[in-house]
Amino acid sequence: MKIHKEGRRILFFTLLALLAANLLLFRYNAENGGFNKVFAAISVIMFLILLQFFRSPARRLFTHEDLIIAPADGKVVVIENVQEPEYFNDERKQISIFMSPINVHITRNPISGIVRYFKYHPGNYLVAWHPKSSTKNERTTVVVESEAGPLVLFRQIAGAMARRIVWYVNEGDEVSQGEEFGFIKFGSRVDIFVPLDTEVKVQIGEKVKGGQTIIAQLKTPPPSLF
Repeated sequence: MKIHKEGRRILFFTLLALLAANLLLFRYNAENGGFNKVFAAISVIMFLILLQFFRSPARRLFTHEDLIIAPADGKVVVIENVQEPEYFNDERKQISIFMSPINVHITRNPISGIVRYFKYHPGNYLVAWHPKSSTKNERTTVVVESEAGPLVLFRQIAGAMARRIVWYVNEGDEVSQGEEFGFIKFGSRVDIFVPLDTEVKVQIGEKVKGGQTIIAQLKTPPPSLF
């Protein structure tokens, strides 16, 4: 199990702080040995929770040009037709995945293609399942022209705990399905917007794995024989 690069600095300084606090307690509060042991146990648990949050498990990625792969680990919380106001300005099918604090928080490209649009939006920190979090919270918007043809829009959305979104893509980049496009620290969600005729392959409440679970299939024209 590897540790993601976004967590190495945080983990290092957290470990130093916890070690310093425990050493100070054992040196200057030796008469309260019971309290010191409880604090040490809590310190270990806190560090392990933080450690698992930044884990980066090896994944055998699934790729196919007309399939949409889950961009993150989590649970499907929204499948509905909505008006997408930022880029398409028309009706699209939205699929949303909620990432709890215990999920891996790497975000992956759901499709291969060319990034045609990217924008970072500062914003609020409503709980990630709030209906307005998609348009009010801190977020990034990425639109990829897929190899199969249709445009696919996806967003990293900060939640009540998430206070930093990291991204690794820019307009004009060529991206590969399953590869990392960012990281959301401490819980959030990812929204995907696809054409209305896209066939959804998951259900509300279903748990998915980033880079592996097929969540939808784009409708593409049959190949020409001439």
